[in-house]
Amino acid sequence: MGTLKVDTIQDSGGNTILSSDGSGGFTNRLPAGKSAGFRNILINGDMSIAQRGTSTSGVTTSDGYYACDRWYSQTDIGTWTISQSTDVPTGQGFVNSIKMDCTTAGTSNADEVMIRSKNEGQNLQYLKYGTSNAESLTLSFWIKSNKTGNYYVAMANANTTQDRVISFGYTIDVANTWEKKTITIPGDTSQGFDNVNTENLTIYWLFSAASSFTSGGVSNTWINYSATRFANSNIAGLGGSTSDEVYMTGVQLEAGTTASDFEFLPHDVNLQRCLRYFEARNSSFSTQRLIWTGDITSGHTYHHQTAFGVTKRVEPTASISVNSDAGFDSTTIALQNTYSGKNMASISCTSNVTQARGYFDYEVSFDAEL
Repeated sequence: MGTLKVDTIQDSGGNTILSSDGSGGFTNRLPAGKSAGFRNILINGDMSIAQRGTSTSGVTTSDGYYACDRWYSQTDIGTWTISQSTDVPTGQGFVNSIKMDCTTAGTSNADEVMIRSKNEGQNLQYLKYGTSNAESLTLSFWIKSNKTGNYYVAMANANTTQDRVISFGYTIDVANTWEKKTITIPGDTSQGFDNVNTENLTIYWLFSAASSFTSGGVSNTWINYSATRFANSNIAGLGGSTSDEVYMTGVQLEAGTTASDFEFLPHDVNLQRCLRYFEARNSSFSTQRLIWTGDITSGHTYHHQTAFGVTKRVEPTASISVNSDAGFDSTTIALQNTYSGKNMASISCTSNVTQARGYFDYEVSFDAEL
């Protein structure tokens, strides 16, 4: 039998991470600051996980997670539909993007429209911020909009000692066309990230902004926090027309000064990372819907224990809705209370029965988001 000879080993993004040194060993070929796995600091950058559902309409003057997991939207102008879209850059391997679609116009740049990524401080310690060895970062993403012009990205370090911020501009050059943008961010030698499981690094993609976010202009370097330094006043501004929309996917933040190919993770790995922050047992994950059955007595409280898919960031809050039932007065089936840790929850409901035996089929979610 012959001998298998391996000259190179590549990661999931197609980057050569090891190559033969000619003497039976291997040499690390990744650029400085790159690791062979989990290069991307951001979770679900390909927008493939959407536990809350694929679309939320009627979003107005509101902040929250509405479609793709880990991607937080703020809409203070007009009314929007926020969805997981299948419109993606051609030939790049992506299946989904996040889409913000203005359905009722407001006044652009009268307030804010943005997407945020929130990240735990304990995952950022290897960047060595607050020391002379602070790593540079590279942010890359694909973006598409009907409206060309100037747009802005800001990053904030919510350190308990001193908040810091840095901001940059980029342009959307061609309407309704996917474009890849790359921004290099210098390391901050002055302030580190707190070693905590709470929000410490937040990235803001601003698509519309009032003067309270633009009057100071972009900084292009780390400075003490001021919201006025997030953008320039010439921001193109979305939300003033029902034609306004923006798509984004392939978002990657990594150590180093060059952008590597997007790091595609297996679907199960990507889902597991999202479950740390939010877990849904709902119709889009229908095999996880929960059913209580058995003898029931009016006025009694019934408990159901459920284990989480992964350990949560913190003890989550729970919400519940009922799909169908028999033997219960459905108007009384509601979440009464929960005991919840980071690994399991006990859900309690009090019955008002209409027959001796019955069941109810319900959906529940557990929220431990930043």
